[in-house]
Amino acid sequence: MAEPKLRILQVMRAPVGGLFRHVADLTRALSDMGHDVGLVVDSLANDAQTEGKLAALLPYASLGIHRFAMPRVLGRGDLVTPLGVRKLARSLNVDVLHGHGAKGGFYARLAKIGGGRAAAVYTPHGGVLHFSRASRSGRIFHRLERMLMGQTGAIVFESAYAQKTYSALIGEPTCPTRIIHNGLTPDEFVPVPPDADASDFVFVGELRDLKGIYVLVEALAGVTRPDGQRATLTLAGDGPHRATLVEQIGKLGLTDRITLPGAQPARAMFARGRCIVVPSLAESLPYIVLEAAAAQLPVIATNVGGIPEIFSGTAGSLILPGDAPALQQAMQRILDDPQSAQAEMAVRLTRIESSFSLASMAGQIEELYQSLLLKT
Repeated sequence: MAEPKLRILQVMRAPVGGLFRHVADLTRALSDMGHDVGLVVDSLANDAQTEGKLAALLPYASLGIHRFAMPRVLGRGDLVTPLGVRKLARSLNVDVLHGHGAKGGFYARLAKIGGGRAAAVYTPHGGVLHFSRASRSGRIFHRLERMLMGQTGAIVFESAYAQKTYSALIGEPTCPTRIIHNGLTPDEFVPVPPDADASDFVFVGELRDLKGIYVLVEALAGVTRPDGQRATLTLAGDGPHRATLVEQIGKLGLTDRITLPGAQPARAMFARGRCIVVPSLAESLPYIVLEAAAAQLPVIATNVGGIPEIFSGTAGSLILPGDAPALQQAMQRILDDPQSAQAEMAVRLTRIESSFSLASMAGQIEELYQSLLLKT
């Protein structure tokens, strides 16, 4: 017997980074399965790139793309938007409200207060997990999480790390939980060979301190090629700490060794380097590690978040976050022994091919939706 067609509203704040990648992939996959999907996004931080990404999703969003004010920190929109989302969900007669990230999760579950037939599903994507209990914001967000547990049909964690961290910070969830890893499409497993003039290393991500950018630049300073030439780096991305990063690059005399092409698609940037470096200080389950490994690039990464789950079988090569000397040594090893780096890459590729597919991710989430609706 075929499963019933669902009406699903995905709620998120800003269409950037891995969170948007996850929602976009899930939207396309659910639409291809025959379900009706809509999106709720922020109206405050849109730009041309944002609008282009959303326009590309329109053919898969049969329930439309709807904009509400979603302030990055607590603000007036946090009082008004949940009411708007609830009204929208009822007018669209949705079966599932799936909130992504801290704000998306709050709005989806706050929209349940006062009744409504839709099941509320929540995926943290890091979000509240990155707030310390010692900070005022952390205490507020963690308290809200506990208050909203009763409105939560299920929580989807993209890694075992996220599940463990959530329980430690907020408390053991009283609702059902699932660990469902992010997944890749078949075309992402096509190898990306380096350009003839590729840098030795490439970083792709937001330029902010949490991504370990300062540590990476410091580490690069002491790395040399076997021929005695200084190693080079392409830093692809943009973000709030770009100016201070450029200042650091200048002070260390690395301007001629580092290229800053700005924000670019990850796969296009893979050809600009021979090894990708992910020096993050904190992560959940970063797509960039999956994408680079699937494209058959050697990967240097830190031992944070769910990265060890991706590196299963090769986790011994992970380094401590914030440790510039250790990162320098890892980068030097790649240049000194490329054969070992390729062998490790092959082991990691096999792991990702078997455990991180989009079909598996979407299928498990669809199954969760259906199971929740059977209980209503």
